[in-house]
Amino acid sequence: MKFSSLSQYLLKLENTSSRIEITKILAELFKLSQPEEIDKIVYLVLGKLAPTYKSIVFNLADKLVLQAIAKAYEKKLEEVKKIYKQKGDLGNTAESLSKNSTSTDSVEKVYEMLMDIAKVGGEGSVESKIDGLASILQNADTLSARFIARIPVGKLRLGFSDKTIIDALSWMENNDKSGSKALVRAYEVLPDIGLLSSVVRTKGVQKAATSIGPVLGVPVMPMLASRIKSAQEMIEKMGEVTVEPKYDGLRVLIHYKKCKWVKAFTRNLNDISQMFPELDKLNLAVNAQELILDSEAVGLDETTKKLADFQTTMQRRRKHDIEGSALKIPLIFNIFDVLYVDGKNLMDEAYLNRRKILQKIVSETKIFKITPFVVTSDPKIIEGEYKKHINQGLEGIMVKKANTAYVPGRTGYRWVKMKETEKAMGKLSDTLDCVVLGFSSGQGKRTAFGVGQFLAAVRDGDTYKSVTKVGTGLTDEQFRELKTRLTKIITKEKPKEYDVHKDLFPDFWVSPKVVVELAADDITVSPKHTVGYALRFPRLVNFRDDKSPEQATTVKEVKNLYKLQKK
Repeated sequence: MKFSSLSQYLLKLENTSSRIEITKILAELFKLSQPEEIDKIVYLVLGKLAPTYKSIVFNLADKLVLQAIAKAYEKKLEEVKKIYKQKGDLGNTAESLSKNSTSTDSVEKVYEMLMDIAKVGGEGSVESKIDGLASILQNADTLSARFIARIPVGKLRLGFSDKTIIDALSWMENNDKSGSKALVRAYEVLPDIGLLSSVVRTKGVQKAATSIGPVLGVPVMPMLASRIKSAQEMIEKMGEVTVEPKYDGLRVLIHYKKCKWVKAFTRNLNDISQMFPELDKLNLAVNAQELILDSEAVGLDETTKKLADFQTTMQRRRKHDIEGSALKIPLIFNIFDVLYVDGKNLMDEAYLNRRKILQKIVSETKIFKITPFVVTSDPKIIEGEYKKHINQGLEGIMVKKANTAYVPGRTGYRWVKMKETEKAMGKLSDTLDCVVLGFSSGQGKRTAFGVGQFLAAVRDGDTYKSVTKVGTGLTDEQFRELKTRLTKIITKEKPKEYDVHKDLFPDFWVSPKVVVELAADDITVSPKHTVGYALRFPRLVNFRDDKSPEQATTVKEVKNLYKLQKK
């Protein structure tokens, strides 16, 4: 397929707001694609080159793309900057300067050239990236230039994510979404939307959904916990359960290949292997050739010898002075599950069976611990374990159905959590992970911060629905950090995936990048917030850099929390 043909579809997608119409347009595009190119087409319509876990990024700022545009069209940089200021968009700037009516470059050729730009590193890499992008733009037709200029800075913004791609793959074959559920399950086990698209294109939906299993080195989406308020209800809905301490740390999925490598992935699929040199010692703790383990990494306070809080643990997620950071904040990996061992997929095994296997293959060391648990069908035991772990300074407990398989995502009452919430952070039965949609300027003292309040939302498929405005409960330092983060992602217009009542529009819209953990006293019914509910007395607890917008709290979960508080 020529890139110019792909651009025609990108234009249709850009001008379409209906979710079902977007799905149909994508399905038509995928039908026209060849099996060897569909993965690249899928990545490109999402504005990227590879799945998240491969950590392939352009490292190009707007000003460098402007330099590439100036070079491509032989214009002075100041002239290009002036046009950019008028247009407010890199793509429209490039399109206005391009004179090519046609282009013969294929999707694969443009993709490979963009990949070359992303992979360039070292001395002189900035100039090489600018030259490479200028070359692509020079050969592109006018419309293609619009979209090519946006991709390196993550501003394609067509208003959909992997979920809509999955619906389109089902629609491509069935003319409906009947295959989506099975494909979602396959995607959660192997979250590479390009690879999944290739398998569907060659094998069909059904075979793709049933043939995919965990692959060493590719992160599985983690299993997540739901919420149930009482121990009695837990037993009624789950039967026999295990009860474990809940640590306030960083979720880490560990992939191990003996004598070769150890990889670590966060819950939002980022590869953070280089940040944890402790993992090099995993070979001393395991008796297997290949493993996929699930764990919670928690920092250790060397002075008190107690587990550190979440913010301290998160300081280990840095790219510089890794050795110094490891000495300052040593980690303990609390391992609680095994998904794969020596070529065997264990995800469908009962949890207690997986635990028995874990005990056999992992020996505890100073760094690697096996999370303790008790098995019970007695609500009083659950309550006793909860009190015990709270008194130990932990977050609460995890309660897991004893015979459950490992099911990625949050699916029913397989795993549930009970957390301490009667602290300053609020009285709601749990916190919410919300996406920041925009912010308004401050007044009085907050004028100096540039942020008076921010608009937060929860997820409904590929749409974000507002749930609260937050303007209190932040320290001066948090206000400053919020301004720094949000200024980088300001958008000229409201992203089309945002569902917000006009009375709640902020002064500035931002791209859906920042995830925040919010606490509140309770949830009330709201006629203004599009989720239908609002948080009362919301407060910022943490910036959740370990979570992606796709992992934000859902509308369904908000409704569930509202019901829980009524019990």
